[in-house]
Amino acid sequence: MRGASQVKWVVAAAAVALAATACGSSTGSTDAGGPVNAAGTLSYQSSEPQNPLQPANAMEVGGGRVIKSLFKGLVDYDPADGKLRNQVAEKIETTDAQNYTVTLKSGWTFHDGTPVTAASFVDAWNWSANVKNNQINSDWFSDIEGYEAVHPEKGDPTAETMSGLKVVDDTHFTIKLTGPVSYFQYKLGYTAFSPLPKAFYADPAKFGQSPVGNGPYKFVSWEHNKAITVAAFDKYAGVDKPKNGGIVFKNYTQAEAAYKDLVSDNLDVLDQVDPADLASYKNDLGDRAVDQAQGAIQNISFAMYQDGWKPVDKAKVRQGLSMAIDRDTITKTVLNGSRQPATSWVAPGVMGYKENSCGDACKYDPAKAKQLVTEGGGVPGNKITIVYNSDGGHKEWVDAVCNSIRQATGVECIGDPKPDFKTSRDLIKKKQVQSMMRTGWVQDYPLNANFLRDVYGTGAAANDAGYSSPEFDKFAAEADKSTTVEKTAELYQQAEAQLAKDMPAIPLWYYKTTSGYSKNVQNVKFDSFGDPVFTQIEVKQK
Repeated sequence: MRGASQVKWVVAAAAVALAATACGSSTGSTDAGGPVNAAGTLSYQSSEPQNPLQPANAMEVGGGRVIKSLFKGLVDYDPADGKLRNQVAEKIETTDAQNYTVTLKSGWTFHDGTPVTAASFVDAWNWSANVKNNQINSDWFSDIEGYEAVHPEKGDPTAETMSGLKVVDDTHFTIKLTGPVSYFQYKLGYTAFSPLPKAFYADPAKFGQSPVGNGPYKFVSWEHNKAITVAAFDKYAGVDKPKNGGIVFKNYTQAEAAYKDLVSDNLDVLDQVDPADLASYKNDLGDRAVDQAQGAIQNISFAMYQDGWKPVDKAKVRQGLSMAIDRDTITKTVLNGSRQPATSWVAPGVMGYKENSCGDACKYDPAKAKQLVTEGGGVPGNKITIVYNSDGGHKEWVDAVCNSIRQATGVECIGDPKPDFKTSRDLIKKKQVQSMMRTGWVQDYPLNANFLRDVYGTGAAANDAGYSSPEFDKFAAEADKSTTVEKTAELYQQAEAQLAKDMPAIPLWYYKTTSGYSKNVQNVKFDSFGDPVFTQIEVKQK
């Protein structure tokens, strides 16, 4: 998929894109300075991970945030200014955006004391890419030469390793891609590219229940459906050393309950304020309330794999349903102004964002909506359901979307809640949704390609809709061949235009980080991915 043709300008481009995304009215506390307990543990609102805690096996925040605390890859993004920064990598060099030489820093170890070497990365990537290992993010390695041999579309692998990865010595390895990709370094900050210790391969399943990483925190315990606890790693070699003693990722089945715990100081940091409390949270929390931009979007996707949604003329129906949604009213009332109505499939601030790429289909027009639904042959059974997780505070807006569709088109629409995020994701990944599903997306890297190819490309791991378009794939492939990240972003806008024609998903609104924290902690900030900067949070002395 991606790469970097001159390291310096790619880093600069990443910085510009991330900095644009990170702006907002509030970025968290500036109240550091009081007495702190460096060994103190903080709690965070979370959810049960969908899969075992393996770096290439998390595509959702429940597992993803935990894995990010336990593992550290070659690079990440500085939350202060958005710049791409080296972590385990000393340098990553390329002259053609296809061939890379990676030099590692010395002194990095895993939590079990074993060294992080070039083989720690190469072996991990080869294992994660192998189709036999069933990793949900395996396609993130598809740019690397030899990927098809370890991950064929059908049948067993013909090789155990990708030909594009070579270990030179303990601190050097090389990467060869199938062709130039102008933003490969963006991808390398994703957790799928984390290193793994030798102990992993003895029993990967067992490892997933008690992982050993190289990140700022080490694993302590996992009480399924209750909490995951991690502790600060005192030998962590990264630039972002923890200022606290650890984190308890505390599961909540109701977002309202998490907010109540926050207000009563029984929870330290919130993920997102639930819709019912959006109107009052700033008054409740004062300067502990957070309201800032985030590189994320809320969509509802169609089950394109179901026969009733496959015909070409159903694009009119899908466009009509999109036009039946009154985004302005829902974001202002139900969501209390905490979201921005979406006009494209890419979040603002991300490089390549193009306003109004959705065109008229994202404009509320009840009469036109009903006309298009009729012209397209109608909705199968004249009824749609929207699958969503009830532990995420989504009921109110799903009901509002359904009411808007029902009133504009006469199509019956009802929410289909599942008890928790894991249950809904399992249903979605198994392609068992009948008509529609909630499919929010938070950036993995700040480029429009991440919102497009990684979500709508044929066979992409995050392609929940089952959408497949030769035209979209062609535009994406052309964009990926560009040797400048600016040109790549420009060409991906052509792929986005194809989405406007096919409408596999309806963009609803862009997320903002609406959150807060308790009186027990300070120096709480959020990055443009919507994640707290966990390592910088300080626990107050009691």
